[in-house]
Amino acid sequence: MNIASWLHHTGLVRPDAPAIRAGAALHATYREFAFRAWAVGEHLKAAYGVGHGDHVALFARNCPEYLEMLYGVLWTGATVVPINNKLHPREAAWIIENAEAKLAITETGDVYGPPDELGGHCAEVGIRAEEFATAVASAPAGAYKPPVATAEDDTAWLFYTSGTTGRPKGVMVTHRNLRMMATTYALDVDTVSASDHSLYAAPMSHGAGLYNFQFVRAGACHVIPASQGFDPAEIRQLAESLGNLVFFAAPTMITRLVRYAEANAYDGAGIRTITFGGGPMYLADITRALDVFGPKFVHVYGQGESPMTITSMARDLVADRTHPNADARRASVGTAQACVELRVVDDAMHDRPVGETGEVVVRGDTVMKGYWKNDKATAETVVDGWLKTGDLGRLDADGFLTLTDRSKDVIISGGTNIYPREVEEALLTHDGVLEASVIGCPHPDWGEEVVAFVVLTKGSTCDAGTLEEWCRSQIASFKKPKRYIFVPELPKNSYGKILKTSLRERTAPLIEDV
Repeated sequence: MNIASWLHHTGLVRPDAPAIRAGAALHATYREFAFRAWAVGEHLKAAYGVGHGDHVALFARNCPEYLEMLYGVLWTGATVVPINNKLHPREAAWIIENAEAKLAITETGDVYGPPDELGGHCAEVGIRAEEFATAVASAPAGAYKPPVATAEDDTAWLFYTSGTTGRPKGVMVTHRNLRMMATTYALDVDTVSASDHSLYAAPMSHGAGLYNFQFVRAGACHVIPASQGFDPAEIRQLAESLGNLVFFAAPTMITRLVRYAEANAYDGAGIRTITFGGGPMYLADITRALDVFGPKFVHVYGQGESPMTITSMARDLVADRTHPNADARRASVGTAQACVELRVVDDAMHDRPVGETGEVVVRGDTVMKGYWKNDKATAETVVDGWLKTGDLGRLDADGFLTLTDRSKDVIISGGTNIYPREVEEALLTHDGVLEASVIGCPHPDWGEEVVAFVVLTKGSTCDAGTLEEWCRSQIASFKKPKRYIFVPELPKNSYGKILKTSLRERTAPLIEDV
């Protein structure tokens, strides 16, 4: 079943319901949304030969037309290739060429020059090109047809991983994957209703965009901020004027929103739910957010290879402070979602005992079809149906998963494993520390030593000696950083994840001094 059939259904059942808003202004009802998607799809077929199985790249900022283009592509039975607009055009061009896209829908239509910039086989058109408006205006009124039928395992969404350690890989997400993801949302993440306003403050090429499907099916309204991004003051204005605001946010976005709220006496009025994931949310940060906004937060953990659907922790569990293990649960990523099985295993894929660290593996209907044109990586990553996430964690007796680190980030010093997140958690409990990231730096005697990059809060006078004493009071001595490097900010990729590869490059000159 083509996932676009959900929009076709809602366009018939709730034709006059508000579907898309540009800021607070109505952009389209569901009848108009569905009609435009169909008309765009018809134009893509006629003008560019787009059809079932073709790939169409979408490289643009968040805007109302983004959803219309996304569904227009899906309507034809083609695969959409969403690309984060924060990437450099050369990085996006590599993805477009690797994906063998037939068409690239870009911000302006002239991001690239001659066709050979995109491999010679790909055309380019602007997301607001006049030809789309003409196609919609000239289509027979009210005559839109259902989407092209697709198989369950046809690829709907080709998602390219962020590629912090090398070239990104294309994750083939099927129509079944998306349907299971969206259905499970209502079971394990949050309720969905037609009165919701789903805000897109994070890139629609990523988790925020993936979460559109359940809201389309329910007939909820999609809100694209006028800023086309994340602005705490704008979010407050939209929340207070529209109400029932729900949105996905990275932990760094929540931190910014909390700072704004504290400085402007905002208690989160109008916000119903903030679902967060995509990076570590430290215990101190989520506790602070709860103090400011109350029980509005839901935690999800997933990967592109199992989008948004490995674990979740509902708002009442995130907010709970009465359970004997309340803090440990809040520091976890929750329990397995209903659509998957979850294990923590050793290198031989044997289950690790409760409380002991191993690699997180997951199996279920949301696990990807595989990597595009990369059978070797697929075989290495999906073993007997189990997705090897590359994340390390431990399960408690109640099934709560606590992530310790990415396997490649573990520090081995003197033969002992040190998990950077434990050290980062300790540093972040100090009032003078705003952000922290911990890496291993080569050492001639110990193999590696712990190095902490620290961003201080405004006005903080913290120094290395202060943090040394603090860590001594919080964690085992062998885990303490041996070096502290104070920086104005931490390097992050376009999704807000800290780039530890960049931090390692910065420590390279230090190795010569050891």
